[in-house]
Amino acid sequence: MTLWTAEQAVLATGGQAVGDWAVTGVSIDTRTLQTGDLFVALKAARDGHEFVANALASGAGAALVSRIPDGVDDTAPLLIVPDVQTALEDLGRAARARTKAKVIAVTGSVGKTSTKEMLREMLGQCGTTHASVASYNNHWGVPLTLARMPINTDFAVIEIGMNHPGEIAPLAKMAAPDVVLVTTIAEVHLEAFQDINGIALEKASIIDGLVPNGVAIMNADTPCTNVIKKYTQHVTTYWFGADGEHASVINVQVGGEETQANLMVAGEPYRVAIRSAGRHFAMNAMGALLAVGYLGAKRTTAALGLEQWAPVGGRGARQTLNISGGTLDLIDDAYNANPTSLRAAMQVLAQADAIRKIAFLGDMKELGEKEHDFHRDVAQWPCTDAIDVIHTVGPLMKSLHDVLPQGKRGLHFDDSNAMAAHAERLVQAGDAVLLKASLSTNMRKVVDAIQELGHPRSDNK
Repeated sequence: MTLWTAEQAVLATGGQAVGDWAVTGVSIDTRTLQTGDLFVALKAARDGHEFVANALASGAGAALVSRIPDGVDDTAPLLIVPDVQTALEDLGRAARARTKAKVIAVTGSVGKTSTKEMLREMLGQCGTTHASVASYNNHWGVPLTLARMPINTDFAVIEIGMNHPGEIAPLAKMAAPDVVLVTTIAEVHLEAFQDINGIALEKASIIDGLVPNGVAIMNADTPCTNVIKKYTQHVTTYWFGADGEHASVINVQVGGEETQANLMVAGEPYRVAIRSAGRHFAMNAMGALLAVGYLGAKRTTAALGLEQWAPVGGRGARQTLNISGGTLDLIDDAYNANPTSLRAAMQVLAQADAIRKIAFLGDMKELGEKEHDFHRDVAQWPCTDAIDVIHTVGPLMKSLHDVLPQGKRGLHFDDSNAMAAHAERLVQAGDAVLLKASLSTNMRKVVDAIQELGHPRSDNK
């Protein structure tokens, strides 16, 4: 199915087309490029123009460039524009404008990617659904997601993230959502903000992109609810939380690898089953379930989609490995970490049915001046009492290592390579093992090392 013709792309961007071409997708990476894609030559760590010739040779239908690159014939299928990033944004806006899709934009300090994936499954039960890939939520990820949206889309889920003030509102305006959802507010990216209230205001600014008569879905359980209420007072806002005004919890049961929840959403009871352990997943599901009704989807139908959702690797995915002498319960939450998400993951580990409960924890980044305090505080959490051993890696986690009780204090490593090299002798059959760290810590190496000790059980869900 054609996504963009040369004529349509010219109208969207004001660029100059070379040739009469049509493309079926949009790509920024030659490693994942599909035949028929429009290759976008963005400038990042390297200039994307260096890869245009390879992209065309690999089957790209055309390339979006600001000049004819070296090694590319002047008759090659191109869209030449003054600035590639700006043109990608123009394509995104044009894609949004030409579709009748109902759009939801999702942000939050924690849980936005998981909630986005929940919404993908839920809305997929109700119509043709388009959603962000992975965590494509920044200045190029949002326009790329929009530019990839087929014209016949019924529902679109756009994830929006930030690292610094002023990033969310422009992306939200580009997405022009009918509904916005903020999962929660937490102490993340504090090095770029004065305090958590500044983070709350930045997250709440997602409402700046709402279409007329749009709706905001907000978490009532954050420490910044009053700040958000002031920001959203001119917008129709619905609140979810443990005792939320418009969506609340009747009860949540976490057991094994599942979470069962009875929720009251917009005055109606719903029972949902989630294929992962964690109360926080139930809270995200409740916000998502509240939101879908304001997109015109049937909540009863959308709720069935939750049964199809499961966390992806690095974001709480759970795996039972067969290793010598028995099984090991692996909780892979190694993609990112902050105090709120770490506490949630530690609570899941604390509830695991295991002989030993072991945590491999790496640095939590971007926490500002009190970063060492945030790491030391982990030792005082009630859920930490239920953990048998905590191994740490990185200079920030050394602060936790130093204050842990002797019996709970595991090994400390300077880097993930050293931790991965020792992983085999630190775990055994009967253990439940959590791996959690900010992405730059590269805890993935430790995940891989433990996975190599065994193989997934065939009946694993």
